[in-house]
Amino acid sequence: MSLKEQILTDKLPQHIAIIMDGNGRWAKQKGMLRAFGHENGAKSVRTTVETCARLGIGYLTLYAFSTENWNRPKLEVDTLMKLLINSLKKEVKTLTENNIRLNAIGNLDLLPNSAKKELFEVMELTQNNNRMVLTLALSYGSQEEIINAVKAIAFKVKNNIISTDDIDETIINQHLYTQNLPNVDLLIRTSGEQRISNFLLWQIAYAELYFTPVLWPDFQQEDLYAAIVSYQKRERRFGKTSDQIK
Repeated sequence: MSLKEQILTDKLPQHIAIIMDGNGRWAKQKGMLRAFGHENGAKSVRTTVETCARLGIGYLTLYAFSTENWNRPKLEVDTLMKLLINSLKKEVKTLTENNIRLNAIGNLDLLPNSAKKELFEVMELTQNNNRMVLTLALSYGSQEEIINAVKAIAFKVKNNIISTDDIDETIINQHLYTQNLPNVDLLIRTSGEQRISNFLLWQIAYAELYFTPVLWPDFQQEDLYAAIVSYQKRERRFGKTSDQIK
């Protein structure tokens, strides 16, 4: 039985998040510049997005550019921003044909104006699509996100808009970038690294973690199927016992 045939359509993760790691190492292995890895990584993005949509995944969030990535060499940052713009232009048709809505989270004000313009245009063009929500985490850092949420909540408490007794999980969720997204069910990280790298720290509280040695440009349908099959074989207890779940 193939991996795809093993997937149970009634037990799909609602929200998959992916740390797309390994572009630079993939390029280095081939004696190429890091930009070559990023360009080929974009192909894996398309494959993954289309596959998730066909399977019936409702939400897919991709860690495209972190707040820490701004510290990379200027040439690489500029290349990534140009790649973002070009990819958005190319993928409008794919998003429309697959009925996918584009969303973005992060400190988007830090993006170059040209990138912001293209991003917001594609988001507007796809805003009525409802098959799947594709979220790009751009200039994103989870610690910064949580700090901003705390500040916003503290401001409301100080100005008597809410009381401290009102603060609960729902209130915090409402002040995060992901306020309109469900919590993550399955977090995938490629390249063999086994860390979260400041990605969706609050939202993955009960996510299943899946680490694969496959470098992102080599990540294909079968790799995604393998991650989902692994997810479906796990018992998600959310703090309860196995007997309670059964």
